[in-house]
Amino acid sequence: MKKHLPNFITCLNLLCGCLAITFVFQGQLVGAAYLVALAVFFDFWDGMVARILHVHSEIGKQLDSLADMVSFGVVPGMVMFKLLEESVQQGYFGLTIDTLLPFAGFILTVFSALRLAKFNLDTRQTDSFIGVPTPTTTMLIVSFPLILAFDTYGLTPIILNPWFLLGITVLFSFLLISELPLFALKFKNLKWEGNQIRFIFMILTIVLLAWLNFTAVPLLVALYILLSLIKPSAI
Repeated sequence: MKKHLPNFITCLNLLCGCLAITFVFQGQLVGAAYLVALAVFFDFWDGMVARILHVHSEIGKQLDSLADMVSFGVVPGMVMFKLLEESVQQGYFGLTIDTLLPFAGFILTVFSALRLAKFNLDTRQTDSFIGVPTPTTTMLIVSFPLILAFDTYGLTPIILNPWFLLGITVLFSFLLISELPLFALKFKNLKWEGNQIRFIFMILTIVLLAWLNFTAVPLLVALYILLSLIKPSAI
């Protein structure tokens, strides 16, 4: 029975992704963002439970990628489509371009698929990542509707600028398949030695979320990338 538990948790990730898609269809991007956050939670724990129970399997690996493709591939592309669609409602570029531009959001979906395929074949990514993980990119994208809904810092004009959204789309599509080395939040033990970056990032995550709420998410993504560029021995 225990060997099926990680796969069950992975299926909950997939279910959250499917529900998030229905929310995006209905224009409820905030609800979709909350479901993505839940999907990230399940995505973290399926691997954690598999390691604790020592029940790794090839089907679990493939199922995890398929679930991630929905939750962290299709969903961010759809959310970006909706954001771009809203950003050009006032006739920003002209009718033809304004009609076609939102579809650029699905570039994220395409590169997420490439990222996941690369991850499955890359033996270097057992304890760390090469390229920005799909959940990280997705959390950044879905943070924008949350910031817009609870905008206390006047960031709406920036987020709903089509050039900003296109820039994020292109930048993170590249980062998904880049050779950038990034740490993973995988603890082999709870000792400070060897886990410095992970503990520092988790502490800063709690502080920034408590201080800035959803606005902290883009900062945390940037912080994650910056900390990954620092060698553990330098901390």
